[in-house]
Amino acid sequence: MTRQIRFNAFDMNCVGHQSPGLWAHPRDRSWKYKDLDYWQDLGRTLERGIFDGIFIADVIGYYDVYKGNLDHAIAQAAQIPVNDPLQLVAPIALATEHLGIGITVSTSFEHPYTFARRLSTADHHSKGRVGWNIVTSYLESGARNIGQGGLKQHDDRYEIATEYLEVLYKLLEGSWEDGAVLRDKERRIFTDPAKVHEIGHKGRFFDVSGYHLCEPSPQRTPLLYQAGTSGPGRRFAAQNAECVFIAAPTKTILKKHVHDIRERAAALGRDPRKMFFYNLQTVIVAETDAAAQAKFEEYQRYVSYDGSLVFMSGWTGIDLGQYLPTDLVQKIETNAGRAAIDAITDGDPGRRWTVDEIARWGGIGGLGPVIVGSPTTVADILQEWVEETDVDGFNLAYAVTPESFEDVVNLLVPELQRRGAYPTAYQPGTLREKLFGAGPRLEAPHPAARYRDIEAVKRDEAALRQGSAA
Repeated sequence: MTRQIRFNAFDMNCVGHQSPGLWAHPRDRSWKYKDLDYWQDLGRTLERGIFDGIFIADVIGYYDVYKGNLDHAIAQAAQIPVNDPLQLVAPIALATEHLGIGITVSTSFEHPYTFARRLSTADHHSKGRVGWNIVTSYLESGARNIGQGGLKQHDDRYEIATEYLEVLYKLLEGSWEDGAVLRDKERRIFTDPAKVHEIGHKGRFFDVSGYHLCEPSPQRTPLLYQAGTSGPGRRFAAQNAECVFIAAPTKTILKKHVHDIRERAAALGRDPRKMFFYNLQTVIVAETDAAAQAKFEEYQRYVSYDGSLVFMSGWTGIDLGQYLPTDLVQKIETNAGRAAIDAITDGDPGRRWTVDEIARWGGIGGLGPVIVGSPTTVADILQEWVEETDVDGFNLAYAVTPESFEDVVNLLVPELQRRGAYPTAYQPGTLREKLFGAGPRLEAPHPAARYRDIEAVKRDEAALRQGSAA
């Protein structure tokens, strides 16, 4: 049986996103990121292509590692200016019926109590089509500007994220029981107070004692994405994620990460096949191989060398501006994104990168590979990636928007559908139901399920604290 491939559109509420400099291309419309009609039109295009969703990245902070300043990031619009991703949920949901809307919000820079309300609201407004991409953030500039002084250590950020999820599970899953909302006009009782509970959370990083502010949304906890493939990131994904975003430049690296996280999930009692993995990929497709190659070469003329190194320096925490273009990049331990460092320096045995090669690699599509060709050629290559790595699908970045997505929808999707390798219609229900075909909510053995009986959880935690104090 032919395995079906899944697509998300990888975008950001900014200019250019993963392809620095291509905002200057005459057909690029990413400068319209401020306009709701841009996002609604894009959502309709993606829904016509049966994409699982639009996956909206975000950063809090800016890329000031390259040459020790922000000049090139500002000049090249390298993810600055950037707007809030969560505010795109409602307009995209209004313009579409099925498309999932994945938004990125950091556990390092948002308090879980207030974020829980924003997340539930978005899930209500979209009728259950929201996903949350859980990130811990890697930019020192973000931490400085909210008064943290600096970024916490990499592994510490995942400890905070673990407790952050615990608070959210308590609020979203446990604070309001099923059936708490009565809407009883005769008795004039909207909600049964006996079925709404304080969560009583007292932890190392968060003290959240009270009630969730929202009634339960269609998914309660929106679909959980996770991006991060360091050791702590893989452990976190195995415990919590339903969909995992990987930015692997080669099949070797991708296969290793997919296999490792599936094994970890299975060891925790989760079904590793009820997790979807999407790799970052950029597809440049045209009617023929020659036409696609010509389009690729046209795009390359707009790539910003400095803009590419702005991203690569920010992702790795290494100032690549201090080296000559011909210098080989050595592995340096930093407090930024370790997966990016590993991918560039030693993720693929035998591969050594010069600064110039890194800049050219990252000019279109960031850390992910670029596939160029006709629909037949690209479909062949994507099916090879799925067969050889066990990945489920791809987060497709754009070179030029909306052109890159329109080309995929108009040319590549029909070819994959002819092969039986791509969906032809959406499943009904919430985003979780559309992807996994089960119910709208997280079920055991996912850790969220244990917080449904919040009074039992509070008793267990109180007993544990007493035991520790004895």
